[in-house]
Amino acid sequence: MSLAFRIHETGGPEVLRREQVVVGDPAPGEARVRHAAVGLNFIDLYHRSGLYPVPLPSGIGLAGAGIVEAVGAGVELVRPGDRVAYAGGPLGAYCEVRCLPADRLLKLPDAIAFEPAAMLLQGLTCAYLLRRTYRVQPGDTLLFHAAAGGVGLLACQWAAALGATVIGTVSSAAKAELAKAHGCTHVIRSDCEDIAARVRELTGGEGVAVVYDGVGRDTFTASLDSLRPLGMMVSFGNASGPVPPVDLLQLSNRGSLFITRPTLAHYVARRADLEALGAELFDMVASGRVKIEVNQRYALADAAAAHRDLAARRTTGSTVLLP
Repeated sequence: MSLAFRIHETGGPEVLRREQVVVGDPAPGEARVRHAAVGLNFIDLYHRSGLYPVPLPSGIGLAGAGIVEAVGAGVELVRPGDRVAYAGGPLGAYCEVRCLPADRLLKLPDAIAFEPAAMLLQGLTCAYLLRRTYRVQPGDTLLFHAAAGGVGLLACQWAAALGATVIGTVSSAAKAELAKAHGCTHVIRSDCEDIAARVRELTGGEGVAVVYDGVGRDTFTASLDSLRPLGMMVSFGNASGPVPPVDLLQLSNRGSLFITRPTLAHYVARRADLEALGAELFDMVASGRVKIEVNQRYALADAAAAHRDLAARRTTGSTVLLP
């Protein structure tokens, strides 16, 4: 038997149901992985709350790292004993052991430990945002919201390493110091400053080349107002709620702006793309240019408490659940 969390209805953290499940042998094309660490991500809250609907009952969690215990027929990408990590469907990472498609697994370099590897969803998100959606170049100035969060701390380090000037938003003085220590040249306090006005001040009135916005409703207008003409708005999350319908004339009136709403799943749908983004991420981490800092650890059994703390913004950086 294996401990796993499942949801039978949507709602608050109380709907996370702890269950004992039987995990059998992997089917053809699958591998059975015993987790050493499971990643906590904001999308887990969206699935639990129903913001992103999933068929119920359902497992929960999209990222983990561990050791391959067994493989099914036809699997050649991994073998028993391999250290691996994954990010993406199918749902069900909140568990001790599981079977999942082997072609979704990435082998871990020796230099990368299980806990940071469990944050692969955050790492791959940074990879596609910075290297595919808008390819950050030396000399670019960009705005990244929630700079002290899990994705924010990684992305700001990475963007700075690429030669960009990074402006980050945070919600407290403590988080401002954290963001400055992780690649932000400038930090804006979203709780007490006008974001767009401050961006204009910092950029001599020009605005930034790109805004990465995982906050959603509360920052959307400020993000558009922070862009230079022909700038790109990348709306990749809804931490404050979904963005209302958009009048496309807003983009024209603000300078012929571009806007995109990407998801990781589309950027890694092909195995070759998953491997390429994974290789870029692992290179940045192994070289020390990007550090994945796990600042919170919870027992897997305490998943509901971890959800409450993440929703209340009581966490910084990355958080893992330990089986």
